[in-house]
Amino acid sequence: MLMQARARPPADMNRRPPGGGRSRERAVRARGRDTVARLLAAGLAEFEERGFQAVTVDDIVRRARTSHGTFYLYFANKGDLFGVLAADALGAMDRLSDEFPVVTANGAGRAALRKWVTAFCDTYQAHATVIRILSQAEVVGLGAWEDGLKYLFRMADVVSMGMTAGTAGGQKGADGRVSGTDSRLSAVACLIMLERANYLASSGVQLPRAELADRLTAIVLAAFQAPQQPT
Repeated sequence: MLMQARARPPADMNRRPPGGGRSRERAVRARGRDTVARLLAAGLAEFEERGFQAVTVDDIVRRARTSHGTFYLYFANKGDLFGVLAADALGAMDRLSDEFPVVTANGAGRAALRKWVTAFCDTYQAHATVIRILSQAEVVGLGAWEDGLKYLFRMADVVSMGMTAGTAGGQKGADGRVSGTDSRLSAVACLIMLERANYLASSGVQLPRAELADRLTAIVLAAFQAPQQPT
């Protein structure tokens, strides 16, 4: 009995070190995040190269160098994976809406607008593949397409407010800008123009970056100038 008792390891040796379980849980979560990130990157690359409709789960797991079982642990199908990419892209555009400045009728206002236009171009380029797919209702479905429209109109409202701050509703302001319903239409038109210009740039059309930002800024400013009344 004494020999057996001496052979037993001290009780402390059987205890888990404080926080050991939590450390393992964190490691598992970190591996899960890495796996999800790898699958998302693989899906994005496949969508960019081949288009949404042509891509299969086989393509994604092959590029991610993982298994179908691992894929389905995190996503129901390729549309589910695309939904995560879309939420990320739309979230980035939504944050961009919150950053739109009050554009005053002077050099500082023009500079602030140009900075925002540049940020718009950068954000679009970072999510170009997803944004292009979202614009195709027949590809992603009506629900996803309508979600994209909601973000567009929210941004249009923010742009309209920032461009017409200080003007009377529906009237020509002291700085010569339009406001009210006309300004919202101008904002929608400007955003469509910004999207199309960046669509071309993301499709391989070589457009000078600095000059593009200058021209887009000038067009947005011009769009909010009230038309001259005939004398």
